[in-house]
Amino acid sequence: MLRRNCLLLFLCFLFEQSSCAPFQSRPGQEWPHSQTGPPAAGRNGGSRGFQRVKRGWVWNQFFVLEEYMGSDPQYVGKLHTDLDKGDSAVKYTLSGDGAGTIFTIDQITGDIHALRSLDREVKPYYTLRAQAVDIETNRPLEPESEFVIKVQDINDNEPKFLEGPYTASVPEMSPVGTYVMKVTATDADDPTYGNSARVVYSILHGQPYFSVDPKTGVIRTALPNMDREMKELYQVLIQAKDMGGQLGGLAGTTTINITLSDVNDNPPRFSKSIFHLRVPESSAVGSAVGRIKAHDLDIGKNAEVEYNIVPGDGGAMFDITTNEHNQEGIIMLKKPLDYETKKAYTFKVEASNAHLDPRFHNFGPFKDTATVKINVLDVDEPPVFSKPSYAMDVYEDTPQGTIIGAVTAQDLDAGNSPVRYSIDWKSDLDSFFDIDPVRGTISTNELLDRESIAQHNISVVATKVNNPVLTSKVAVTVHVLDINEFPPELAMPYETYVCESAKVGQVIQVISARDQDLPQAGQKFSFKSPQEGVKTKNFTIRDFGNNTAGVMTLRVGFKRRSQEIYHLPVVIEDGGLQTLSSTGTLTIRVCGCDTDGSLLTCSAEAIFLPVGLSTGALIAILVCIVILLGKTSQLFCD
Repeated sequence: MLRRNCLLLFLCFLFEQSSCAPFQSRPGQEWPHSQTGPPAAGRNGGSRGFQRVKRGWVWNQFFVLEEYMGSDPQYVGKLHTDLDKGDSAVKYTLSGDGAGTIFTIDQITGDIHALRSLDREVKPYYTLRAQAVDIETNRPLEPESEFVIKVQDINDNEPKFLEGPYTASVPEMSPVGTYVMKVTATDADDPTYGNSARVVYSILHGQPYFSVDPKTGVIRTALPNMDREMKELYQVLIQAKDMGGQLGGLAGTTTINITLSDVNDNPPRFSKSIFHLRVPESSAVGSAVGRIKAHDLDIGKNAEVEYNIVPGDGGAMFDITTNEHNQEGIIMLKKPLDYETKKAYTFKVEASNAHLDPRFHNFGPFKDTATVKINVLDVDEPPVFSKPSYAMDVYEDTPQGTIIGAVTAQDLDAGNSPVRYSIDWKSDLDSFFDIDPVRGTISTNELLDRESIAQHNISVVATKVNNPVLTSKVAVTVHVLDINEFPPELAMPYETYVCESAKVGQVIQVISARDQDLPQAGQKFSFKSPQEGVKTKNFTIRDFGNNTAGVMTLRVGFKRRSQEIYHLPVVIEDGGLQTLSSTGTLTIRVCGCDTDGSLLTCSAEAIFLPVGLSTGALIAILVCIVILLGKTSQLFCD
């Protein structure tokens, strides 16, 4: 037994020299104790004796080299059991991953070969099972054991950048060593075996601007003050090499497009120191009259420019704003221009950055100044009236051809062209007036009537003789003034009464007047009796001085039985330049009133009734009179 174990150790030594591991059964597996050994028949038909057999073989994993390119099958290793006496009585079998297709075994010798080239990156190891059986009875001599054939790595994969090509950005003017980005290459080879997967990074293109850490793949700036305005885009080529970067290692590359992002390190600058602009005097207030621009080499927000007019000559007439799309300065007109008043303006404009970066203050002032000279261009303009509108007054019934006023227009241009006037007829009502084409005097063309049209609105046109296309208009309002042609009259028919018990000096009626000549607000009337100054005994008129008057009694008591109706003339005068007057008559009825002066009745039949009787008493008296009259007529008939 000792001799057999020594032989096994020798075989294992040979297997180690041929890159194969000893054959090893799974621990704890033994033949049953009831048997002294596995039954096996001899070649001559005799049976071998039963005996208890110790574990017959021991092995570790085998190795097979990947990507084997030889013409013969690659030798993997040898299986052997100490029960094999070399008399070809033992047969070896193989099962598991790739048995029969990838791996084959010589049943007699136990030699294992790989039939084809293997790739560790596809499958790194294969798990198989080995069995030693009696070649005649096909009965197992020992328990089946499992072993592993591992595919041994070779450097057949180059490093790869799975996410490339890359893009990155770093601010311009960054200090040396500023982080840009990190790249990582992967190698499919076995990282636990040799240096096949140990990657080293280097920079092939992109120096001296950038550097890469050979171990980590971190890319950093290598030059100070890189200026985007000089060069914005850099293409960097990074190499990853395995075998620790040694000669013979495989390499992969990737490209990184690095852009320098902008910082505000450039001030705005005007392309010239003086800008000349020409502006027509007819330009509208609020319109753009010119554009200037300060160029900034930066981009985005860093290139935004603010423009301001330096206080001086142009501040009152012009303003400047920034066009957000192209950063131009737009000069706007704040007040109307007049060539005849001022022909040129000069002022300074300052351009400055809106967003400053304090890191670059030492680069100098981030602003620039330029002079703007604006020449006002003369424009042939229409005539200008001396007033924005005219108002004239004329009395009605003024004779035809009477001059009522004049308009004046002037050509303010340098040519000082003569002006001609005309009335812009819009309706037949404009025919009431005429205008002198040279002097601009307006006269009546027809008789005017205030009571028909109190106000006329006409439009006068002024035209330049040397350019009839240029015209201007002005509104003329003609107020027709009233003349006193209608006498005043009582405002309404009054129903006036006086109580029989009236007292002296009692006002029994307040009267007013009206006149067709003037509006009510401008009228002035006076009232009096026609017999003013003559002694009267019944009524008189008292003028209150406020366009009203009162009818006043001159005696005590009036009797209807004596006189029921009185007529009182009233003389009314207006306040015109030529006073007109008329006489109206008031009818005054005598009526019965109660003790407090309230009207009871003004009927004629009431005159003969006794004063102080009630209505019921009056009815009873009337009934008695009717009865007496009836009896009297009957006596006469008898």
